[in-house]
Order: sequence, then C-alpha cells, then structure tokens
Amino acid sequence: MSEHRRRSPHSGGDDQPPGGPNGQRPYAYGSAPEGAPSYDTPGRPTAARAAGQRGPRGPQASRETAQQPRMTRAEMRKASQKRGGRNGADGPGGGGGGRDGRGAGAKPPGKKRFIDYPRWGKSGVRRWLPSWKLLLSLFLIFFGGGVAAVGTAYAMTTVPDPKSMVNNQPNVYYWADGSEMTSTGSLTHQIVPIGDINKSAQDAVIAAENESFRTDPGIDPKGIARAVYNMASGQATQGGSTITQQYVKNAYLNQSQTLSRKLKEFFITLKINQKMSKDDILDGYLNTSWFGRQSYGIQAAAHNYYNVDAKDLNVCQSAMLAGLLKGAGLYDPSLSAANHANMFGAPGSPPGSGRWGYVLSRMVVTKAITQDQMNQCEKAGLPEPVKPQTATNMTGQIGYIVATVNKYLAQKDPTITEAALGKGGYKIYTTLQKDKVDELSAAVAQMQQQNLDPVKHPTTDTNVQVGAASVVPGDGALVALYGGPGQDKGQYSNNADTVGVPVGSTFKPYVLATAMQVGLQTQTGPDGKPLRINEDSRYNADDLSTIRKPDGSLVTNPDGSVFKQKNDENGPQGYVTLRDAMINSFNVPYVQLGMDVGGPNVAKLATQMGLSPSSMPVQNQSTAAFAIGTSTPSAIQMASGYSVFAARGQQTDMYPVTKVELDDKALSGFTKPTPKPVLDQAVADNITSVLQDVVQQGTGKKALAVGRPVAGKTGTTDKGTSAWFDGYTPQLATAITMFREDPNHPGLQSLVGTGGRTEFAGGDLPTEVFANYMKAALANTPVADFPAPEQVNQEVDASGAPSTASPSPSTSPSTSPSSTPSSTPSAPASSQAPPPAAPSTQAPPQPPTGGGPETCLPGVDCGGQPTTSKAPPGGGNGGGNGGGAGGAAGGGNGGGAGGGTGGGGSTCIPIPGFNDCGASTPPSPSTKPPHSPGGGAGGATGGSSAPPSGNTPGAGGQGQPAN
Repeated sequence: MSEHRRRSPHSGGDDQPPGGPNGQRPYAYGSAPEGAPSYDTPGRPTAARAAGQRGPRGPQASRETAQQPRMTRAEMRKASQKRGGRNGADGPGGGGGGRDGRGAGAKPPGKKRFIDYPRWGKSGVRRWLPSWKLLLSLFLIFFGGGVAAVGTAYAMTTVPDPKSMVNNQPNVYYWADGSEMTSTGSLTHQIVPIGDINKSAQDAVIAAENESFRTDPGIDPKGIARAVYNMASGQATQGGSTITQQYVKNAYLNQSQTLSRKLKEFFITLKINQKMSKDDILDGYLNTSWFGRQSYGIQAAAHNYYNVDAKDLNVCQSAMLAGLLKGAGLYDPSLSAANHANMFGAPGSPPGSGRWGYVLSRMVVTKAITQDQMNQCEKAGLPEPVKPQTATNMTGQIGYIVATVNKYLAQKDPTITEAALGKGGYKIYTTLQKDKVDELSAAVAQMQQQNLDPVKHPTTDTNVQVGAASVVPGDGALVALYGGPGQDKGQYSNNADTVGVPVGSTFKPYVLATAMQVGLQTQTGPDGKPLRINEDSRYNADDLSTIRKPDGSLVTNPDGSVFKQKNDENGPQGYVTLRDAMINSFNVPYVQLGMDVGGPNVAKLATQMGLSPSSMPVQNQSTAAFAIGTSTPSAIQMASGYSVFAARGQQTDMYPVTKVELDDKALSGFTKPTPKPVLDQAVADNITSVLQDVVQQGTGKKALAVGRPVAGKTGTTDKGTSAWFDGYTPQLATAITMFREDPNHPGLQSLVGTGGRTEFAGGDLPTEVFANYMKAALANTPVADFPAPEQVNQEVDASGAPSTASPSPSTSPSTSPSSTPSSTPSAPASSQAPPPAAPSTQAPPQPPTGGGPETCLPGVDCGGQPTTSKAPPGGGNGGGNGGGAGGAAGGGNGGGAGGGTGGGGSTCIPIPGFNDCGASTPPSPSTKPPHSPGGGAGGATGGSSAPPSGNTPGAGGQGQPAN
C-alpha cells in the first residue's frame, strides 16, 4: 500500500503525530537498521555499536527506537546493502547477533548451492577464493575422469597386424612435362623368427639403441614429455624412443610428429609391452627396421650388405648393421667418403672410431662382448659391405635426381623419411627437364672425350669428378643437374650436391655485393651507417701484400709472423678498381675488402642468396682466406646464389618438386616458393656488369662461345684442388665444378696435369662445359640482354690509393743529363723561374666523404701516382700528386740527370664548401742522382690559406726510376 496509508505499528494509535521527536520523520517500523545515523548524533553509530556490543533484541528494541524517525523501504535496502555480512549484526526487526549477523529477525539464506562459488556470505577477495572442499572436489572429478579416459582409450586401442606395413605400390617420379621419369620402392622384406637372428646382432642393436630394453616398461616418460613440449613450443622433434616405441612406430604408425600419434604410440606401446615378450618385441623391431638399400628387416640387410643370412652374421658385421639404424643415408659406407668416415672414422683415426666403433664399445659396456672381441674386430679390418646393386631404372643421372629430390622431400616434410619412401605409394612431380639434363650430360661427356685419356694418363686423368646444376632465375626451379657418371657405374655420391669442394674465386661476387649492399665496417656514411661503395673503388693489388683487420692491426700467421696474401700472378699490380680485380681475379684486393666488410656479413648475405650456412663455418668467417672461397657450397647452391644476380636482386629458394601425392592424395607444403628481394636492383645490375667484363675481358673468355650476353666468374683453389665456373644469362644460371678424388688417398687431389695441362684453372675445362651446355640449353630461347646498370654508391679508395686527379706529364724534358750525380739541385735550363703549369683539364677532385685512413684528407700527401711516360736518359719518372685536396695536384715528369725539376703542379680548382684554394708553391728541383726516383719535391702545392681547412702545402709524391 502507499506510504500515507500505512499505520504505525507502535503504541499511541492515531494520537501520535506523524513525525518523530522534534517533528522528525519516524522510521517505517522496527528499529533503525545498522548503519542508519542516530538523530541524537547524526552520522555516527550508537554508543553500544561503538563499544562493540550487539544490538538489542525483541520488544525492548522497538521501545527504544519507537520515537526515532522511520526509513522508507528504499532507504532500508540501501542501508542493508552497506551493512554486509559480518558487519551487519542487527537485522531488521532488531535481530542481532550471530556470526553472519543473522539475529532472530534476520532473513535466512536461500537454498544451498551445489557449487558454492562465488562463496555465499563472504566479501572482498574471500568471496572469490575457492574453498579447499571445492578444490578437492574438482581434483577428484578431473583425476577420475582422466583415469576413466585413459582406461577407455587403452581398452579401445587395437594392435594392428605388422604385416600391414608393407606397401607394394612403387614411388613414381615425373619430369617437368609430366612424363614418367622412373619408379622405385621395390623393397626387400623378409620376416625371420628371433631364433634365426644371430645373438650378436640382437646384442648390437640393444647396445646401440636401448641398453635397458630387457628391463624397462617399454616407454620413456622423459622422452615423451620432451617430444610433447617440443611440439607444443614449435621446436624440432627428436627421436630417442625405446626399442618398443620404435617397433610400434615402424609397424603401426606413420612418421608424423603430432600429439595424436604420440598418444597412439603410448597406448599401443603399453598394450604390446603387456601382451608380448621382450624377444617377440625385439624380433618385431628387427624385422620392421629400415637398413637402407631397399632393405626392410635384418634378414634383407644381411643379404644386401654381406650376402649372408641373419643367423650367420658375425660380431663385426652386426655392429655395422646396428650402426645403420641411426640413418642409412648417413652411414652406408659405400655411398661416399663422408659416409665411410661417419661409419668407420676418418682416415688415420684410431681403430674403433665412427659409429661402428661406438656400437662395439657399447657392446663391451653392456657385457655383450669382451674387450678382446672388440680388439679382434679392429685387427681384422673394417667389415666393408659389398657394393650395392643399382636398379636398371636408376642409371645415368636418374639416380642422382632421385637422391636430390628425396633429400628435398625430407627437408620439407619430416614424415617423408627414407623408410617411408621405402614403403612406396608416392607420386612425385619434379621440375627437372629431360632435354636440359641430357644436354648437360652431353657437354660433360664432350669435355671428357676431348681432354681426358685415363689410359695414357692414369695418374692425372682418372678419378676426375664433375658436378653441375642449372636453376631458373627469379623462379628457383632446378631444371638440370649432373651428379656423376651414374650409380650404375659405381659412383653413388652426388657431385651436384656434394660437400667439401671449395669454390675459390667464384665467392668474390658475394664479397663485392656485401660491400655495395651492406657497406664497409671501417667507415660510416653521412647517415651513420656503414659506408656503401661501388665497383670503381680502388684497392691495393700487389702480390704478397699485408692485410689489415677492421681495427687496423695486421693479420698474422699462427706463429705470429705477419701474413702476406698472394695473387696468382707475381709482381706489383698497384691500386686497381674492384672491377679490374674481379676481371683479373686478383686475390689481394678482395681479401682486404672481405676484412673491411666483415666475413660474418658476407656469410649472412650469401646465406640469404641461397648458400647453406653449414658450408661457411663460423670459425672460417674471420679468416683472411674466407673472401676468396674456402667455403664449400654445392653446385646447386652456387647456381641458386648466382641466379639472384640474374634476377636483379630477387631471391627464390631452389626447389626440385612441384607436387607430391601419397595414395593419390596431394600433400601440403610443396607450393612454389615466393621471390623476395635480398639485393638492391642497382647493386645486382652492377655486379652483373662486372661479371660480364670477366667474360668479355678476363678469365672467363671461353664463355663467349655461348653466343649471347653472359656474366660469370671463374674460380680455382690453391694447388688446383678444385676449379669452378659459375655464370648466367637472364634466363638460366649454371654452376660447374671439377675436382679429383682418389679413393686410395683421403682428401682432394690436385687437378694440375689433368688433360696434359701444366696449370689448371676454372677458366679452362669448367668454362668449356658451361659454354657448350648453355649454348644447347638456350638454343630455342630468344636472346636477352642484361639491363644497363645505374650508378650506385660512391668510389671509396683504400688507404694509400693515389688521387684520381692525376696531373698531365711535362712535355719538355730538362737539360742534358749531368755526367755525375749531383748532390745539389740541378739548375734549370733557363735562368728564369719555370713558368707555372698549365691548368688541369681533369675533373676537380672530390671532397673526402668518410674521413679516416681510407680517404685522402685536405693538405695531406696521398702518395703520388707516378707518370707512365719515360723520362729522358738518366732521369726518373717524376713525382705524383701532392698537396691533397687542400691544394692543387702536383708533380710531373722529372728532368734529365738527377731528375731536374719537377714538372710542376696543376692549378687548384675551387670546390664550393670544401676548399677555396690557397697559394701554390712552385715545383722544387730534384735532388736525386740519375736513375733514381725523380721529381723530388716537385709539385708541392699550397693550401695554407685555404678555408676551411687551413692546411699546409703537401709534399710532392715520390717518383719511380725510368724503365
């Protein structure tokens, strides 16, 4: 009902005035709720509340508050909300007391909730903190649910038949045009009982793979946790499972590294460990493991490697086969010298080295064999396996192409392992073009037929290896390769993808590209970044020159002596441009440039362009020789790297595969790579211009036989252990390498003497192969020219380089030579002072841009450039440029006997904002005797009053004796 109709519940009936005491409005009914102010002391609690006493109860409370003002319902609700739980001791109607403030008149709580959250009757933070009862309940619920889920999953997990792993479908490889290249996958798989497997083979596998196999529960909790963590964090997955887990993975699961597969592996492993004996599990593992050579199982491996049954294997052979389980592609000693070293140790290493020695040593530790038995294996010699049999459809280049493609598949999709491919069922579409592969093979064969004669020259013309690869610039497709004579000829290593062959001077373009793209670490530009230079910058090219580190200290040999870099050509070369140094393949300038830009920066850019980081070890990057090709990228990588220059700075990852299907379903992850810029277009174009000059004027002239615009670089390593030519047109980039490997002698052998040549260089036979192949491969392709390069960066000469503003030589010789050397300056022909030199017709010198020792500073002698004209008899060539940028260029031809007077300096040309030219001093006569450096102080020029530098005159440059 409305407020004005409500009757007061207190005594006094209708006589009581509507207001409270003193005319104040009474409370609606009952006592004033706690928190309501007393009208005696407004805004303050009663004395009883202040003393901490509970509120009054019952009728007495009504009588005590009957005369107090009443509250509306809205006011009561508001006061009740403020009161809270523990603070509201007095409920409506005078009820007080109780821990939660629920007195006789308090409203009881509602129905109790199943989950008391947020907690009833709590305030502040405690309202949101769950009780221990709730936490315990939740734990029991989830734990019980987890146990039930695991139990259900375990009960529902079935153990498949391991024979279902055998897939009789072959793998089919296709050419780029869609025609079939070859098919593989005809694996050998023979299941034998554990009793037909030699005990030494069982022990070797246990020692190598899982020493605790006989006693462990079949699972490795730490390994599983590590794998789950790695998958969750996106890190690389690892193996390291127990033999039981590996058997499950081999027989029942695919190779995918996913959480669901790990869970299935876990449950199947538990069930198998409960239902099968350890001997049965070991038998299953040995019969389902991949040993390479198309061999599934120990019986097939024993036949394919040693031509024996598994029961007839000896200890030494068993250890070798057990070592293959870590990866037959890495440890089959017949495939390559590197694999042989992986299995049996590098040549000259102690007995028992490599994977084989490791397995034997673990067998001793596990007491499977004695130390004497291990020693007997080492004394008996290495258990070399028989040569693998090559399938008839894997001859020529097909075997190398399949090996290259399979390696790429494993890199792109870790589930496509060698073992998975052995099961078959894949369709693989490649980028390889049959016509180009045939043309590359024909070019190699032509070179061999015309130049090599193993019968006449068995020492030098045998074991000569050739590797090659061709990549499309801007696309990345691998269209051709040459890996060797063929696996059917007994060569299993792929020379197109080989490692360990240094690239020599073909690495120099990466150094120049770093200087132009990244800049010198020794100088900074106006923007505060490393100073970027161009190919016209000049560096010292003298043979046997010292090399300086970025901090200015000299590079030293391991014994502490000063290191001096050699060129292929002896004698002084003076300062040459980086372009000329590339054309003539001078080493000294690029070794110093490599130091100036920093080896790690070169390696970083080369990696971005397609070279493998592993081919450029970090410990080599700070050495002087790094810039001239101690790195060992493959021909495929070098072709990919050079394709970036051809594509004007755009890099596209090399790819040999366009599509992969498994059981007629396309697999993801094989989309065409996307080009990305790694070089400025102008930088790439200028590198191409330099490499065009290498072909037209330098060491790569044989590449002109291609008959169209070609750019490229030759490379030859010390002692001729390898020779390269890497080149390109706008449509195709190709790398050719030659080296010699003698299976009876470790390491690369010198090519000197090959084909009857007393010297062997990359500009010879490798360039011939390149030219013959490219001419045929591009026969039906329109001729395309390279774009004209734009000017990029600036010329920054190395320390000590002469000024580019050279004076004109003096055209009039001095008087006749003196018959005796003069200790005093010779008098000029005329008693008058020599006339001033004619003004220079050359462009004014440019102001220094970087400062420091690399730049000729104003007023500083830059070390003159001698004139090239021959002086009169007895005279030497005069001094060079003097005075630096603060004055005029000085020096000319020296006179006759004793050099006479210097030719004088050219007129200083003002450069606004740099120098205004000071007074020039006249040339001084030579004090040198005949046949000595002439010019003397001639050409010293002023600058002492030239603002802003205020430099003193610089001395004339030293002349050189007449030739």
